[in-house]
Amino acid sequence: MHRQQNNTSGGQGTGSAALDKILAGFGFAYEPAQSIFFSIHNAWQRKYGYFPLYDEMLAPLSMIVDCEPVYFSYEGKRWLLELWKGQYGLATGCEIGIYYTGKEDIELPGLYSGPFFQSADDSNLLFMSCDLYKTGKKLFSRRDRHWWLTGFILGEFSEPEELSMAAAITLKDRAMRKAFTAGLQNAGYSEEEDFFTDGNTVRLLFSSPRAPQPSTRTEKMRRIMQWKNKLLCAAFNEVTGGLSGIAAKFAALKEQSPELYRQSLLIGKNKQLFEQLNIEPAAN
Repeated sequence: MHRQQNNTSGGQGTGSAALDKILAGFGFAYEPAQSIFFSIHNAWQRKYGYFPLYDEMLAPLSMIVDCEPVYFSYEGKRWLLELWKGQYGLATGCEIGIYYTGKEDIELPGLYSGPFFQSADDSNLLFMSCDLYKTGKKLFSRRDRHWWLTGFILGEFSEPEELSMAAAITLKDRAMRKAFTAGLQNAGYSEEEDFFTDGNTVRLLFSSPRAPQPSTRTEKMRRIMQWKNKLLCAAFNEVTGGLSGIAAKFAALKEQSPELYRQSLLIGKNKQLFEQLNIEPAAN
């Protein structure tokens, strides 16, 4: 039986109530045991759902990330479970998101034609886990019943190909599990070699993405953004080196480098992503 971690409201916190409140405003909390940031259940990002143009905006916003969307149909709706791993500006991290839609496709002339997915509501949360590895060394683990399971390490610089994520997703029932594994096979994954099932739980290793990657992630874009990201990580570690506790690190950043402090708060997918696309929150 899986044991659910009840850390979705902020874990043990940062040691600073003010910083915890700031992080919650960005949709995240901090777990000191692993020194990671993670998305909370009621993160504002939940209102914005998902469609592929979000992934197209990652590289231009300094997020050099491998994307692996898995599409499937279940109970008359179209579903998407997507995995991500890579460098998110100042942080190395990974994500698993679950989304669905029962609506018609949207049309954005010249940009996109296809489904727009809403984030899973509370009745459709799934128990998920992820272990993120860098060149074989485990960086962190996350386990929770969630719609968007994430983990990020500030100041860690990585190339996406250095990272692999061991993921496990427990589907709602046998029918959903069969639909999801069919989606994995359509995405290029092979049962036994790339994934296996244990009851309604599917376990897979996400290392090299099978799906075509966003067109904006050109080699030139990757080089430029990763050069910038590496410099930011070095600056972060120079300012915070020797300090104990994330609250002390953020205090030092705020005092010594306000711009670096601002960049440090842009964890994972942030409002820049949605502002660039002028996306309005979905109606409840």
